[in-house]
Amino acid sequence: MRIAIPIWQGRVSPVFDVAGQLLLVDADNALEQSRREETLADEEPGRRAERLADLGVTTLVCGAISQPLLVLLEAKGIEVVSRVCGEVDEVLAAFLGGGLSADRFAMPGCCGRMQRGRQGRCRGGRTAGRHRRHA
Repeated sequence: MRIAIPIWQGRVSPVFDVAGQLLLVDADNALEQSRREETLADEEPGRRAERLADLGVTTLVCGAISQPLLVLLEAKGIEVVSRVCGEVDEVLAAFLGGGLSADRFAMPGCCGRMQRGRQGRCRGGRTAGRHRRHA
């Protein structure tokens, strides 16, 4: 599994569409195997989605993301876990350990500060967080 997390000053970048740096983490059985940083120079959604696909990303963990870019990433088979904030290492550890749904990783304003129920959904039915490709 290759996880991508846009980074800014040691934290998850607040908006993926304009993030300039990306942390790539290879993981196996929930254990980090390697990591490296990549520069994201292009902000055009199609090119940005293509770049992640070319890098072999299977999962993107990010803050806010525009709907057009989300759709492009999903079309490339990349799972998107959005509306996440926090220190990169803490977010990565939580993601690998299955605890990313904790309130402390929710972006401010997400469904009333993470009023998520099970399965990554906000109370009231709105999706909060995990976006999956539709077969």
